[in-house]
Amino acid sequence: MPQEISGALDATDRSFAVVVARFNEFYTRKLMEGAVDALLRHGASEDDLAIVWVPGAFEVPLAVRRLAETGRFDAVIGLGLVLKGDTAHHEVVTGEAVHGVAAAALATGVPCPLGIVSAETMEQAIERCGSKQGNRGWDAAMAALEMVNVMGWIRSLESR
Repeated sequence: MPQEISGALDATDRSFAVVVARFNEFYTRKLMEGAVDALLRHGASEDDLAIVWVPGAFEVPLAVRRLAETGRFDAVIGLGLVLKGDTAHHEVVTGEAVHGVAAAALATGVPCPLGIVSAETMEQAIERCGSKQGNRGWDAAMAALEMVNVMGWIRSLESR
């Protein structure tokens, strides 16, 4: 039987940064609260959490990358909400934010789970930021926990 590895959902003695877009703050604050709640419920200490506000979703990737590069955080979570308007602007912003956060993780080796929500309507935004469909901030924090622990296991292979 092959060995199966999955990350433990344990934030004990780990540090996390949460980058939150201020644009659409009514929703993004709920995403942030969901992420912080998930981390604290799984053993993180408030002293090991940093919340960093940036103007909008487009600015999230730069802050995520720079925080990941510091080496201070085990994971950096990027949160934002992009609502569809009358033009395709939301597609550009969402695409760049998603690409930038993924690039930060790949460049630094630090887990940077994505919590950028793209919604076509206010109802979808409400559902994804803490209503019927859960909270994507919570989901991103859970992904951070799992990836931090998977990456720890992978690092242990390097010393063998």
